[in-house]
Amino acid sequence: MPPIGRGFTPFRWICTIFGLIFYLGDIGSDLLLSVQYFRSGYVTWAALTLAFVLIGSVCIQIFSYAWFKDDKNNDEDVDKGLSTSHLIGIHVLQIGIFTRYYHLLKKSFKTLRSGNTQEVEQLHLFALATDLSMLRMFETFLESVPQLILQVYIILEHNHRSKLQYVSMAVSFLNIAWATVDYRRCLRRSLLHINEMPCGIPTAVYLFYKIFTITPRILSLTLFIMLSPLSTVAMALIWLVGTTWAVVEKTNFCISPVLEHLYRIIVGVILVFTFFNIKGRNTRVPMTLYYIVSVCQNLAAPILLYLLKPESEGTDYFLPIMLFILITNSFGLGFLGLYYSLLHPRGSVADEIDGIERLNQETTSTRLDRFLQI
Repeated sequence: MPPIGRGFTPFRWICTIFGLIFYLGDIGSDLLLSVQYFRSGYVTWAALTLAFVLIGSVCIQIFSYAWFKDDKNNDEDVDKGLSTSHLIGIHVLQIGIFTRYYHLLKKSFKTLRSGNTQEVEQLHLFALATDLSMLRMFETFLESVPQLILQVYIILEHNHRSKLQYVSMAVSFLNIAWATVDYRRCLRRSLLHINEMPCGIPTAVYLFYKIFTITPRILSLTLFIMLSPLSTVAMALIWLVGTTWAVVEKTNFCISPVLEHLYRIIVGVILVFTFFNIKGRNTRVPMTLYYIVSVCQNLAAPILLYLLKPESEGTDYFLPIMLFILITNSFGLGFLGLYYSLLHPRGSVADEIDGIERLNQETTSTRLDRFLQI
């Protein structure tokens, strides 16, 4: 029998359906928005909107293919019906993630219908779900978050608004919220040596911590771009610092050196917007430093905009955004402190802050053990 609460339940199956809907809604609304921009003559906006979709999709297809091959080489039964040529074809067509959704939904449905509660089968289902959720997390920070910055910039700087813009932004926001929490819950359930993330208040507090730290980050970076397009160079430097940290930490997530470099690049992108533990170690000090720097940057954005572009003070968005950044930063840090001081799952199998302390270092390392810890 699997540990209490670790079973793949009908609710978990429904959550997978919701995840697929959010993914389709996010990609679909962005594609429609790029078409709308193109038809209205905003070629640059259309190109950028489409570029974020393609970058996110290509990256997750690359990792999806690599993981399929890895599982195939390790005699996993994930893709017994798929030859190498089929795997290449579905990922070139950008439908590898849909293949994963189909496989997980089909296999979990059969397991639920048969009432199979064997631990091996349950852990296999959550391993599949965790693979999928990490791909979704990659897509979120490569596509959804940049799209939000772009659309907010277009609205504030160019005063261009449309219903489809708001739909795209709303779906992107839902995608960010869903992906961050779903990934953490799936990862913790798929690893036996840690306690799973409790439902209810702990999950809600963790969600608020992430949302209330990522949202002001998005707004502050948008204000920096409004201040000067050259601010993107500073954002690139922040990305470079995060990527360098991944290199210095010597991450060993991928078998291929080329894929490892791509993985570190993506980690650098994620670290621009939120903190992730890249090695599963105690990160109390790095996390503290990260959020000190992040909050300073977030608060500096409206201040510099006011000092260098004083005409912005008279706009209808300046004061609300400044207050929103200040309030959400405070709430985000408050929820962060509350979660890790009182609600972070601990017990006989202890976690380090925002990471995992392995009690048995002799245990064979799996891909899940090397996933980002959040």
